Parts: sequence; structure tokens; C-alpha cells
Amino acid sequence: MAGKNKKKKNDPGAGVLATNRKALRDFHILEKIEAGIVLSGTEVKSCKQGQISVQEGYVHVDDRMEVWLVGCTIQPYEHGNIYNHPSTRERKLLLHKKEIERLHGKTREKGLTIVPLKVYLSRGKVKIRIGLAKGKNVVDKRDTIKKRESDRDSQRAMRNFNGR
Repeated sequence: MAGKNKKKKNDPGAGVLATNRKALRDFHILEKIEAGIVLSGTEVKSCKQGQISVQEGYVHVDDRMEVWLVGCTIQPYEHGNIYNHPSTRERKLLLHKKEIERLHGKTREKGLTIVPLKVYLSRGKVKIRIGLAKGKNVVDKRDTIKKRESDRDSQRAMRNFNGR
């Protein structure tokens, strides 16, 4: 009975360290890609403790075809002493060359950007899911909120109807 609440390895919710709900509110996500992230030892330990925030982060592809995560904050590890890391440094993302070239070409288009969606553990490694996104305008945001509220109301009505 003790292993009943254990998370499965292939469960997509298992090991989620941080999510970027702001990105889902402000952007239409056109495509999602999994990438590795280059971290130091104290950064990995801090991430596993949940001391990471990707709310203000974005992804940049430079002229040398390297992908960088900018604006992501990983708090210093509390037991890290002199080996601790700066909390807001740029971190390199690991992708295949063809993926990088395709993303670089897409971001040259008008209105497309790359945003971090979530950071999670996969087989003991810290991975990041990034998304190719197009910004929403105010009307789209209002429509999203209206749809979410109407869905919630209909779910509540169904639950109350079935509960009688």
C-alpha cells in the first residue's frame, strides 16, 4: 500500500519544477519543443528544491546559432557557499541544429517569439519546454477569460445536476 501514491516515470505531471501560466495567458502557443538546459551543480540543486521562476523569461537565438534562456531566475542554493551561481544569468539551451535553424527563421517573422512554458525533471535531468508563440491582443485575452468562465460554470452546473 505504501507505493500507491508514487508518481510514474512517464507521467507528464511528474517532476514539474516550474510553470509559466503567464505565457499561456498572453500568447497563442503555436508549437512546443523540449530542450535541455546547461546548469551548474548548485543550480540543479536549487531547481530540485523548486527555487526557479520562468515567469519573466524568454528565449533568444543569437547570430552564432546558440539558444539562450534570458530572464529566468534560479535562487542561490542555500548550502552553496563560494560555489553559488548568479541568480539571473543567461543559460544555454540544448537543441538539435535543424531545430535551432528553424526556430531562428520563425522568430524573424513578424510577431513570433519563443517563451519558456515549464521546467521539469526527465530521467533525473532538468529539461525545459519552450513554445513558439504569437502575442495575444486585449480582445483575445478577454475571449479566453470568457471561455474559461463559461466552461467553469457549465462544469459546475453539470456537477450540481448529477449530484441530486
